[in-house]
Amino acid sequence: MKSYHDRARHLVAVDCVIFGYDLLEKEIKLLLFKRIIEPAKGQWSLTGGFVEEDESLGAAASRILRKLTGLESIYMKQSYCYGDTGRDPGDRVISIAYWALISIRDIDPEIVENTGVNWRSLNRLPELIFDHAEMVKKALADLQAEVKIAPVGFELLPEKFTLVHLQDLYEAIYQRQIDRRNFRKKILSMGILEKLDEKETVTSKKGAFYYRFNKDRIEHLKEDGFYFNLEVN
Repeated sequence: MKSYHDRARHLVAVDCVIFGYDLLEKEIKLLLFKRIIEPAKGQWSLTGGFVEEDESLGAAASRILRKLTGLESIYMKQSYCYGDTGRDPGDRVISIAYWALISIRDIDPEIVENTGVNWRSLNRLPELIFDHAEMVKKALADLQAEVKIAPVGFELLPEKFTLVHLQDLYEAIYQRQIDRRNFRKKILSMGILEKLDEKETVTSKKGAFYYRFNKDRIEHLKEDGFYFNLEVN
């Protein structure tokens, strides 16, 4: 029986680009931490770790996300594989990047304090180690493409939100302004939002109605061939 015992061995890691949304500051943020080991000890890094022998890539990413956030069932997608021979000065490491969406308010502050992770604005990121800046750039492009064809942006919002909150979120993701009238017309025409008999009166003098995402509704629409498309100017 043929085997691979005489072939070179490489370390395999996963790095997680964790996006969160700050509703008050209207910014997309990244969950970062300062490395506690060499190489690059004390420098800013994405969260990640090595893949264990008995787990898949997705299981490794889920394990890391659960440890850092305390959350289960996080929206997560594989992004890209990074394998340049000199990308990690510590050893020959091949890393598979994943991007994830979480609501900042859902993370237990005690867990954040114990793990040493830190939310940093996507527009004011510190210098990151190795090729992590490239990972962030590619993951953001993935997210921008995904939110046009799937309602994944709702993962970053609280259960109830106003249309202003929703547009602010999409502008933060797209990194540009969106025409208000076109955005509202398009999102409301899809029939996937449920209007509530409650208004947000803190930031609006007249009060803006709250909405929530109707997941059951969109599942029924998918069965009928519904295609989510939120490409707006």
